[in-house]
Amino acid sequence: MIRIKERQKVAFLVAVTSLLACPAASADAVCEWNSRAGEIVVSARMGPPPANRAMAIANTAVYEAVNAITKRYPAGELQLDAAPGASVDAAIAAAHRTALAKLLPSQLSAIDSAYRTALTKVPDGAAKSSGIALGEQAAAAVLAMRAEDGAAAGETYRPQTAAGVYVPTVIPAVTHWPRRKPWLMTSSSQFRPGPPPALSSALWARDFNEVKALGGKGNSRRTAEQSQIAGFWEATLPPIYDGIVLSIANVPGREVTQNARLFAAVAQAADDALTAVFDAKYHYNFWRPVTAIRNGDLDGNEATERDASWTPFIETPMHPEYPCAHCTVAAAVGTVLQAEVGNGAMPTLTTTSYLVKGAARNWAKLDDFMREVEDARVYDGVHFRNSTEVGSAMGKQVGALAVAKFLQRSE
Repeated sequence: MIRIKERQKVAFLVAVTSLLACPAASADAVCEWNSRAGEIVVSARMGPPPANRAMAIANTAVYEAVNAITKRYPAGELQLDAAPGASVDAAIAAAHRTALAKLLPSQLSAIDSAYRTALTKVPDGAAKSSGIALGEQAAAAVLAMRAEDGAAAGETYRPQTAAGVYVPTVIPAVTHWPRRKPWLMTSSSQFRPGPPPALSSALWARDFNEVKALGGKGNSRRTAEQSQIAGFWEATLPPIYDGIVLSIANVPGREVTQNARLFAAVAQAADDALTAVFDAKYHYNFWRPVTAIRNGDLDGNEATERDASWTPFIETPMHPEYPCAHCTVAAAVGTVLQAEVGNGAMPTLTTTSYLVKGAARNWAKLDDFMREVEDARVYDGVHFRNSTEVGSAMGKQVGALAVAKFLQRSE
């Protein structure tokens, strides 16, 4: 799907250690299972779009099951039977196990191991049995609801060429994703932005020259701190965001249904953000910096100069540039988290990168985290500044839908 460099493959071996460095001293089984699920997704080496879909299905099932037991919020879209007295922890484990086993069959051994470990902490009896049954029921219902969402549709990308002429043979990622059924949006194109800047514009020249100066592998003007940020945010799978969610979910005094709801809202927002951004990407089919900079003499703009050997700091993802997907997801997540905290005190936001062995990064404000993701993709050499800003604006729109569905109507 999305190619992984050799050094990234090595980094996967330290993924569990890195993840344990984030705020994973979980307050409840929702937090604990989310960390475990993130480890499993990283080990599966999935691309971000299918990984986010898997997490959305699992977290939605967990919320539906937990809320059917606690009845803290109005009944969800599954309308499960109330199950007072059932074990919440057993339901969470069973929902995760059922969903992840279906979606990540290559990781069944790890999934079952986590499931058995979780169930050993739950006393045997009717509550445990009822919780398991409810979790399995919720996961099966969500899986059935999403079975025809378009994710399984075969990709049919047709490379642009003339008969007999060679073109690079790697197929772009998830070309069928714009045809998916969203969780929150009315369609994948609901928030499709306007087009990227005209190549004759001053805005295009600004963006071209910024990424050319800051995003190259060699002869870059990046500072050491900017290079650290670039490498940190090369990670794009759900755990890079979930550490930030856990910063809020692990605040003392939070209740398990609150956290189940929060993770469901975040996961659905992230999944829809990717559906929206891939709709825009394949609609506009805009070139990446490496293509633009190596062809700077063809854009008709005197303020852009070709560099025939320019390469980006990281490997360019295999899909069109506009808008920035990472920025869209970060803004969707940040919008949900801001609504969850409201006017209350914001805890220190912390996460680690499963691709970088080292210290966590911290932020005092969600806006700072979202802005850093924008900066990182320019420093990485894979996005233009306007694309990051447009992606963030899209993500905030998607996140607002999750807030309306889960947080504003559930109190």
